[in-house]
Amino acid sequence: MNLEFHHINFVSRDVDRMHDFYTGLLGLDDIPQDNFPRTDETEEAGYSGSIRFATDGGMQMHLAERNLDVAFKNGQTINPVDRGHIAFRTDDIAAFLKLLDENNVPYSDYGTAFAKEWHQVFFHDPEGNVIEVHQQVG
Repeated sequence: MNLEFHHINFVSRDVDRMHDFYTGLLGLDDIPQDNFPRTDETEEAGYSGSIRFATDGGMQMHLAERNLDVAFKNGQTINPVDRGHIAFRTDDIAAFLKLLDENNVPYSDYGTAFAKEWHQVFFHDPEGNVIEVHQQVG
């Protein structure tokens, strides 16, 4: 199982302003939103908040609209768009979930509730920071 840094997620009330800051002032490149097909939000699941993307050519920055109800709506305990998170990509999400289970680390498995092409899992580090691990699917 490989694991690599993928993105940092910051949440904001004004995603466009944040995106302008990181792309305009700091010179990161915009990543078109079309590169990230999203799952449609329903009354029971998903997230349709504003999202923008930027990159330095390697790491990505995901800027998402803060939403305090995402975990409740999706039947989960961890909310990835409350305070933001760091994210890693794996090539074997099943092996990674087994690792979490073997080490008694609780997690929220959102599957593809947010992104059509990513199976996403969120958990906390020992200080309560949210971590995402995802695998590309489809």
